[in-house]
Amino acid sequence: MAISPFPDMGIARVDRASEIVIVSHSNVVYWWPAWVAGYLIAALTYFQGSVVQVGGTSVAQIHPSNNPGLMFILVVMSLIVFTNARLRGVYSVLTLVTVAFITVLFAWLGWWDAILNAIPSLSAKANIGFYLVFSTALLIIWLVSFFVFDRLSYWTIRPGQLSQISLIGGGTQNYDTQGVRFERREQDYFRHIVLGFGAGDVVFHGKEFPSGSIVIPNVSFIADKARNIERLVVIKPDA
Repeated sequence: MAISPFPDMGIARVDRASEIVIVSHSNVVYWWPAWVAGYLIAALTYFQGSVVQVGGTSVAQIHPSNNPGLMFILVVMSLIVFTNARLRGVYSVLTLVTVAFITVLFAWLGWWDAILNAIPSLSAKANIGFYLVFSTALLIIWLVSFFVFDRLSYWTIRPGQLSQISLIGGGTQNYDTQGVRFERREQDYFRHIVLGFGAGDVVFHGKEFPSGSIVIPNVSFIADKARNIERLVVIKPDA
């Protein structure tokens, strides 16, 4: 049965009863808030900013406050932390709420401008062109990564068989799932649930695997797939 080379949204059910295709996404999939925030701040700068001149040359509109620039920096910094640090359960929620509270509180009280003004020549202001160029570049990277690069290698699960398929080179690795134990790891609330729209990591434990287990990270909508994966792993091929 033919399989689409680019499975849709992390999973494509070629046959709901006999096969599931899973795509493991890179951490780039969690970076959509960066380009969304960039476009929103660009729009804010367009409506509230003013044109300034540097060295006699007009520069595109710049927002009069440091708040938009600092907000954008904090969004990017938070994404770096949350997509690399493993904060699971309540720790992820507490960290997210604390960062958001401090950021909004300082902006509302106007402390960000006061902090930056205390240091000569320090500013977080950027013109509208910076936000548009940076956000567009991130958007292109996100789209290419999600719809192309991540789908060059994917996994298929059939009754009694787990396979890794690589489109470049046409390589395929097959594993017998007899005696294999399936595990869905605890989700990081912010990274998996909020940024990844219900993504998660899955692990297959078995003696046949080279290192004793196979980890497939960042699988989209894992909650809807877990039951079907468990069912297919334990079914024998002749069943």
